[in-house]
Amino acid sequence: MNLPDQQLVIPDFTEAVDKAVEPVGPVVVSGRRLTPTPVFDTYWRFAAARQELYEARLRGTSPPWTNDPILLRHRFTNCYRAADRVSQFLISQVSYAGSQKPVDVVFRTLIFKVFNRISTWRHLEVEFGEPNWREFDFERYNKALNKLFDNGERLYSAAYVIPPPALGEKRKHANHLRLMDMMITSGGVDRIVSAGSLHGVFEVLRSYPAIGDFLAYQYTIDLNYSTVLDHDEMEFVVPGPGARDGIRKCFGRSAQGIEGDIIRYMADHQEQHFSRLGLRFAGLRGRRLQLIDCQNLFCEVDKYARVAHPDIKGISGRTRIKQLFQPVSEPVPAWFPPKWGINGDAVPAK
Repeated sequence: MNLPDQQLVIPDFTEAVDKAVEPVGPVVVSGRRLTPTPVFDTYWRFAAARQELYEARLRGTSPPWTNDPILLRHRFTNCYRAADRVSQFLISQVSYAGSQKPVDVVFRTLIFKVFNRISTWRHLEVEFGEPNWREFDFERYNKALNKLFDNGERLYSAAYVIPPPALGEKRKHANHLRLMDMMITSGGVDRIVSAGSLHGVFEVLRSYPAIGDFLAYQYTIDLNYSTVLDHDEMEFVVPGPGARDGIRKCFGRSAQGIEGDIIRYMADHQEQHFSRLGLRFAGLRGRRLQLIDCQNLFCEVDKYARVAHPDIKGISGRTRIKQLFQPVSEPVPAWFPPKWGINGDAVPAK
């Protein structure tokens, strides 16, 4: 299934698949007239193909789940952030498992997300049972993580860069444990719960050391999956570096400075463009793409376009996709925050 690059037959994305498809003209975002590149239509085609692959896996269909050669060879996240493996684990095994006291939910969420690695969380569970704030002890947690680190185990996910706060410790993970302690003892939980909006939660998180705009937004979305918050994911968005690359490839340099408004345009006009291209996209059990999902899709299309549109450059200048697709036979978990009302008879994965 993983073919050498020279054996890949890359589809021609520079022309519409169906000659009856209406070509997209300039779009106006924030008063700025933007001329989409061919990557713009690839954004929608990629979303439809990636969601179709996800749904095929949910049905238990045997691989291959797609005939797209780029999707067959390379790994891409799901269209919906909450459907990805780590988010599914967070929702079912961290957010909704155990004490639902706000302090425990916030502590569990942040201690999981700062490492963003399931194996690290499992190690903490083996050592301490269900991690909770009342029994948190810096020295014990630090000792447990030092043991992993000294054995050559990775503590952090490579999904995105998580910079260490400068809080007096020599090792990155120890400084992050100090940060967790600081966030709880400084009244962070009350400030998060009473923030009143998604952006308010973001501002609280952004106020702590080494948590920049991108991480603060990601953590805000993670906390909003839980029972302690219930804000609208369509409230606001923070474009990450990968999304900015994808936006540049879709709209060129004219998009600079209005990336957040462009993401909102994509979310607001999704049905129009899926229909224009004759694409089937029913959403996540009827749930439309939210701002966070459209932001993530720009990250994935940035990668996809490195192969599909190698002549169209982004900001970073990257030309290769590092991660290869490795099919797995395990069932795909699909249990979402109950407040979304899309679970039906589904139950959390064990």
